[in-house]
This record gives sequence, C-alpha cells and structure tokens, in this order.
Amino acid sequence: MQALRRVLNPIIAIAGVSGVLAIPYNTFDGDGFPACHDVALIHNATSVDDIVDLVKKAATNGTPVRASGKGHMWYDTMCSDNPETIIIRTELVNGISNLVLEEGAESGSVDIEAGVTFLQLAEYLHNNNASMGYTLVNWNITMAGAVAMGGHRSSIREDSMVTAGVLSLDIVNGNGEIVTVERDNTNDDWLAASTSLGLLGVIVRMKFKIYPDFKVFAQQETLDEDDVLNGDIYGMIAPYATANFWWWPYTKKFHWRYYDIIPLTLSPQEGFQNTFSITGAEAAIAVSTLDTGKYLATSNMFFETTAFKPEWEYGLHGYTMELAFPVSMANDMLKRVRQAFNDEARKGLIMTATYRSGINIKFGRAYYDFLGQVTYNTSDGADWSKGAIMLDFPSFKPTIGDGRRFNEDFYPRLAKTLIDEFPCRPHWTKNTREVFGNATKNLDPDHLARFKVVREKFDPQGIFKSIVGETLGMYD
Repeated sequence: MQALRRVLNPIIAIAGVSGVLAIPYNTFDGDGFPACHDVALIHNATSVDDIVDLVKKAATNGTPVRASGKGHMWYDTMCSDNPETIIIRTELVNGISNLVLEEGAESGSVDIEAGVTFLQLAEYLHNNNASMGYTLVNWNITMAGAVAMGGHRSSIREDSMVTAGVLSLDIVNGNGEIVTVERDNTNDDWLAASTSLGLLGVIVRMKFKIYPDFKVFAQQETLDEDDVLNGDIYGMIAPYATANFWWWPYTKKFHWRYYDIIPLTLSPQEGFQNTFSITGAEAAIAVSTLDTGKYLATSNMFFETTAFKPEWEYGLHGYTMELAFPVSMANDMLKRVRQAFNDEARKGLIMTATYRSGINIKFGRAYYDFLGQVTYNTSDGADWSKGAIMLDFPSFKPTIGDGRRFNEDFYPRLAKTLIDEFPCRPHWTKNTREVFGNATKNLDPDHLARFKVVREKFDPQGIFKSIVGETLGMYD
C-alpha cells in the first residue's frame, strides 16, 4: 500500500479522472487508524512552490485538498468523505531560516516552513541559544499543524497556545495564492487563521517569536484524589511556568507535575523529558495485560497500580477524548467525572487509567480567537478569563476481538454528560464525529459566523473542506 501511494500520479487525481483507487490516510497510529477513510492521493510535497502548484491545479478542477504534517489525529475527522481528496504531506518542507535574536534582547523571531516539527525547532533553537518559550508541545508534531488545530502546552501563568507565538502566517488559499496574515486581534482574518482547522488553506510558513534559551526544573508529587477534587486547583497550577495533573482513578491518586525557570548556571545537567518511552519487552507485557483488560477490570486495575510510569510505543494504541472547561469550574467538572466512575463501580464496572501516564489534566491561559479552546468573552456567559482546564482521557485500544475497550459505552456517555452539563469545548483532533456534533452547541454563534465569512473569502470553492468544518456549519 505504501508503494501504491508513492507511485500514484498526482495529475490523475487533480484532474479528477475516474478509476483512481481510494486508499486510507492514517493517523500517527498507522494502519487501522484512518484520519481519512478514502483519499485519491497522498502527495509528499518538497517545497512551498510545490504546494502552491498542487493547490492551483486542484482549485482549477475543484479537487478537495487537505494538508497533513505528522498525522497527529485520533479519529476519522481530518477530511470530508470525498474519495477524490488529495493529502498534501508537508513533512519534507521543513526549512528554518532568518533567526534574529540580538544580544541582550528579550525576544526575537525565526521563520519556519510547513513541515518543521517541534523536536526539529527545539533542537535548532537550543543549538543557537534560543527557545520558543512555553508555546511548545512534547510530541513530534509539526508546528504549523499545532497552530492550525489549536495545539497547546499546559500553563495558566504563561501563554500556552502554540499560536500565541506566531507573529505572521503565510497561507496558500483556495486559489493557490500565498496570503500573509499578520498578528492583529482587530482583524477577523487573524482571529480565524489563529485556529483555522486547515479550512482557510495550507500554512506554508510562519514567523515565530523566540526567546533566549533558559533552563527549568521539573518536579512531581503524588496527591490523594481528595486533595485535588476539593483543593485549590487554580492555586496549584497558576504559580508555575507550566504544570498539569495526571489522574489515576482506580488508585484515587494524582501526579502533580510542575516546572519553572532556574538560572542556567545552577546546574550543568540537561535532559529531555519523554513520557512516551519504554523498552520493547515492557511494551509486550503492557499489551498482553491491557488486552486481557478488554474483558477483565482486574487487569486494568493491575496495570494502573503498576504502570504509574510512562509507556506508549511498540504497537500500543489508544483512543482519547479531550474537552476544555473554564478553570473556574475545575472542581465541579472533576467531581462530575468521579461521580461517573462511581456510578460504573456500583454496576461492578471499575474504570481505570489504561494509558501511559493516567488521565491528562492540562491547563491553558486565556487566548482570544474564534475557535480556540481557551478563547473568552463568549456567548455561553461562562468566565473563561482565568483560563481553561482540559480533560484529556486517553485509553488503550485492545488488539484482540472486536477492538472495543472495556466498558466501551462508558466513554461516549461520559462525553455527552460533560458536554450537556458544562460549557465545554472540544479539542479539534482528539474527539469523534459524534462529540463534535454535540459540542457545537457550546460554541459562540458569532464566532462561527465570523469565521465562516473568512473561510468563504480564503476558500470560495470549499476545497479544504473537512468533517469538522461541515459539522460546524461552514458549508451550509
């Protein structure tokens, strides 16, 4: 199948010739995890000019196009359900240039192309005594993809949205033209492009704000569940440059992780935290244990009590759900999730954390745009000004039987409960079609309407259409 993808002629797909074999385009999880069920071509772009040329030809024929970096997706929501869709993979378009950071300056800038990943940029900047600040992510995800989909780190004190570091964007629009959008909160083009969902076009270049390099300490403490659910959550997170929780519901514990700046001269120690890595032997044990957890809650309980440490490579795959809530509702939301766990326990169904490091509880500083998770001054009347708390609930997907998780029905029921009872918003790559369909009612209608106007200007034919865009009413 990979060979077929390489040899397909892009001109065939662009011209819309019938008979082109439709193939899936997968998420980072690989075969069996489609981001798009059927596409006509997966094109590995080699330059910005290559992307421009491909979009121009697609626009001439009305061919659907979607851009993708590293496939940081979990569900089949990246494209529309049109088998003529072309995927433009941007990974090979990864130039970094024009680094400007004067001696003694508080900040500077650097230009990056569409396929530059966080890991690539972080290494480049570190080698040049610079940093991207706290607008980072810890996956091997493209920076442009993180901006388009509203990616974020976990911080209330500092800007945590990746797009908060963007000074300008070059977008290839639906006519194949490069449009530069400068940061300007009075301009609807910027407020839409800031979290565009790829609906305006392909982000091919960004000018990104950078800072002098710095060093942080990392600390982790274990807390009883009650200390968090009935504690001062904002007070535990806001003082630090970045902080989050990992929740272990069976053991009723939280890991509390926090990081902050220390002087560069304090220690020569350097390290890169990767919470995803284990050995192949450990992975084999984890897979066999978690597979039996499809049927036996006791296996999942055993995993949570022993895994209390990182994993997630070597064929361990999962699903997730991420929703953002006003941080002012943090305690109420977490208590509602605990109530849902308790309701299942009364049925004899013990819910556990079956992912690498528990249930990820993240936080985001308020940041204004149309479709971001942490925007504010919205019609729901909730107070988002102090930021947001994100419930990111990943879970192991068994490799045996029908692939359904233990107590599978619990997950969509929990999502519906939270969306119906709280003014929460979805993460744009970590939810199912059904979750998006239900959560749209919580989005500001004025934001959606203003975004749609910009979408129609940038992409009048709708060639960058996606399931998410359709769900939001961008093509009605």
